[in-house]
Amino acid sequence: MKIWFELSNSPHINMFAAMIRDLEREHEVLITCRPLANTIDLLDLHGFKYEVVGKHYGGKFSAKVLGFPVRVMQLRKYLADKKIDVAISQSSFHSPVVSRLLGVRCIYMNDNEHAMGNIPAFICANTIMVPEFLSIEKLKKQHANPRKVIQYPGVKEGLYLWELDERLQTKAVEKPAGKQRPTVYIRPEPWTAQYYKGSRNFLDDLLLGMKDHVDIVLLPRGKEQGKHYQSEIFAGIRVVTTALDIADIAPDCDLFIGAGGTMTREMAVLGIPTISVYQDELLDVDRYLLKVGAFAHMPELSAPQALVFLNSASHRPPYRELLEKGKAAYELVKNTILNR
Repeated sequence: MKIWFELSNSPHINMFAAMIRDLEREHEVLITCRPLANTIDLLDLHGFKYEVVGKHYGGKFSAKVLGFPVRVMQLRKYLADKKIDVAISQSSFHSPVVSRLLGVRCIYMNDNEHAMGNIPAFICANTIMVPEFLSIEKLKKQHANPRKVIQYPGVKEGLYLWELDERLQTKAVEKPAGKQRPTVYIRPEPWTAQYYKGSRNFLDDLLLGMKDHVDIVLLPRGKEQGKHYQSEIFAGIRVVTTALDIADIAPDCDLFIGAGGTMTREMAVLGIPTISVYQDELLDVDRYLLKVGAFAHMPELSAPQALVFLNSASHRPPYRELLEKGKAAYELVKNTILNR
């Protein structure tokens, strides 16, 4: 079987890495991507072979709309003679449309009910896979046929964090003792995401207020955002311009502050003290994690509040139930790919 993975954003590499290696033992895997955030860096970090097809069209809705059919046709041209048997992606709106044009069975996964690109993806996909906490009624409003929908156990982060858990525990044992100051990792807001309507650069005051008290590692979402935080005013803050492995971040992280997104949920599931500062409407999966106390939601977080939270917070064990559900979800997704 020839399986096409369309990995259009950096979180998708960690999500599918173990599954790709698993499937490659008996099947041929083809990977396409686009240059967005740390996608290519992470693919290189994992040692995967891939093809860069097209580009990302930025944050403007009009540019996204005009660029959508361009990349669809670029992918169609690239894949036309590849004889794909099945396609799978997480929130790549292009993949289901390209698959329909090629007459290929397509599995489309998403956990963001606010993304407008779900509409063509839901219409064209053969199978739609979403977390169990995502409302079917919200999917129907985006023209998802309920008969196509499979709800997998837990959250998407569980699909791969269960496999990483043993490695993360080893890293935790190796963690050097006697750090001079706590380490706070910060993931800013998604500048280019269509669904994000919150403020831009709203973390600047927080960073400036914390940087003399803690070691800050900032994880920008792309080169433009990275340049903003590399200006002289943020001197002393480490801005990471390449990809970092989750297993390197988690043992070193005393507090994670994220403006939404996958990385915020990853740290929360792993038991890292986590604050979401996301300023737009929360996703259903985030509401679930907030309900079970996996993270705090403080969209107007100030530096004094963050420091108080840091002083009172401590690492907890990973959310075992979500990791066990993730393992079951992994098998469900894999079997769906293989049509078992």
